[in-house]
Amino acid sequence: MASDVNHLHPLSAVRIAFRRGFLGFSAPIFFGMIAASIFPIDLIWALRLSPIGFIAGVCYGLTYYYRFTYEITPDTFDITSGVFARRSREIPYRRIQNVDVSQRIDQRLLGLAVVSIETAGDSDTEAMLDFVGEDEADRIRREIRRRTAAADTTDDADRAATTESSSGAGSGDTGHEEPARTDREPTLLFELKHRELLLYAVSSFRWDTVLFPLLLFLWITDGDLRSALLPQFMFEIARPFGGPVSLEGAAGSSLVVLLVIAAIQWVLLTYLASILYKIGTYYGLYLGRQGSDLVYERGLGRRYSGSVPFDKVQSVTVTDNPLQRFVGYAGLWVETAGYGPRSGGSSQSVVPLADASRVFRFGESLTGIDRPQFRRPPTTARRRYLVRYSLVAAGVVGTAFAITRFSTIERWQYTVLTFAVVPLAAHLKYVHLGYVVGDECLVIRRGFWRRRTTIVPYYRIQTVSTRQSIFQRRLGLASLVVDTASSRTFAWRTPVIYDIDLQAAREIHRTSRGNLQRSLRDRAQNNQFPDGIA
Repeated sequence: MASDVNHLHPLSAVRIAFRRGFLGFSAPIFFGMIAASIFPIDLIWALRLSPIGFIAGVCYGLTYYYRFTYEITPDTFDITSGVFARRSREIPYRRIQNVDVSQRIDQRLLGLAVVSIETAGDSDTEAMLDFVGEDEADRIRREIRRRTAAADTTDDADRAATTESSSGAGSGDTGHEEPARTDREPTLLFELKHRELLLYAVSSFRWDTVLFPLLLFLWITDGDLRSALLPQFMFEIARPFGGPVSLEGAAGSSLVVLLVIAAIQWVLLTYLASILYKIGTYYGLYLGRQGSDLVYERGLGRRYSGSVPFDKVQSVTVTDNPLQRFVGYAGLWVETAGYGPRSGGSSQSVVPLADASRVFRFGESLTGIDRPQFRRPPTTARRRYLVRYSLVAAGVVGTAFAITRFSTIERWQYTVLTFAVVPLAAHLKYVHLGYVVGDECLVIRRGFWRRRTTIVPYYRIQTVSTRQSIFQRRLGLASLVVDTASSRTFAWRTPVIYDIDLQAAREIHRTSRGNLQRSLRDRAQNNQFPDGIA
């Protein structure tokens, strides 16, 4: 079947042309200023070249637009780009993990959208169409989902035929099924209520909004960095508590008061920014099932919509913190190959916050495992945490004592109270660790402030490794690292079963390998998709 070659929306040409034109206009001025700082030359030549640079940039941008094409072929999604150096990409449908569509407010008013295509084995966007019409974005997403489902069904049927042939099953029914239709309306699975959204916003915190106060203060103080870090009103607020009038001649104790007051204000402003960000990101969250895909829409200022194939989910993680556990709520994340949990525009938070029972039911529908009964590490692990946190407390006391030697601050003895929380901290870390070695999945729980319960199907496991530190070897303990094909970030680490007996770790290792082979054989013979929740 022949396919048509497509271009981006005509407004993309205007956007690209003006962007390239601006670069061409500013480049002579930029390099002219650098040259003038080295050689005694006049900048008039740079100003004369700027209009020429603008015209050259506009021409380059228009040429780039007309030479950027995309095509939906029977087997691949093709993109060709470049002006002088041409680049052609053919993305097989079986590698496509997600197709996301995002729209800013201005783009929604103009009927435009940005399409992002994520593939397995890469945490970055494989292809981006910036931008196309809304109808074209829906068509691209629908066609890719349909062809991806067909490719997966063909692959599963081929694997099933190969398995039956090798086992002497003959030429009977191979279990081939037609791909699920993706053009019908999605079935509603979850819709975020305003109360749940507000509770999620106030019960969680995003540390990457910490720069918001600085940007706000820079705007208030007309770009003066020193005034932005410590605005005058911070001195006014700190003065009744013993803070200084200014930094000049301020005593050490008054500076401590000022820093404490400034830190409190910084945290409050960051917390407010976090609340606003979460409300804007997850407002109007809609979650549904369309064919074999999990589809979603969310966002206030910028609207996001996308799909997560059920059959490409690597792991499911249920998250909660102490406040959310107290009110009986939790969130749910999914990971697909090359497209891990990120909290930006391509976030994989399927359910940011909902009743814990609903979240676990949904997790069960994805993985087939109900609320598990966890096994804890041996009590030797708790003793290890007690020693570890005692060393941390000793470090706090030692640091406070050292500070008093070089400043006017006294009463370092109060820091000894940190030893009082050591037993509680060790106990809380221990009781929130757990694991389950099931028939179909491996379940791992860890963390107190942000507890994560990760469900990993055996057929998604890439490697299982046993690790021991110097201290673990002395106690006969080990940690079991379970790696999948999903991407990981600094904040979202690989699931690990911490501080279990070495023999237990080796036994789980052997069991996981056996269950992995069995699961792969079963899935090759039975092409089944998990059911969604009603």
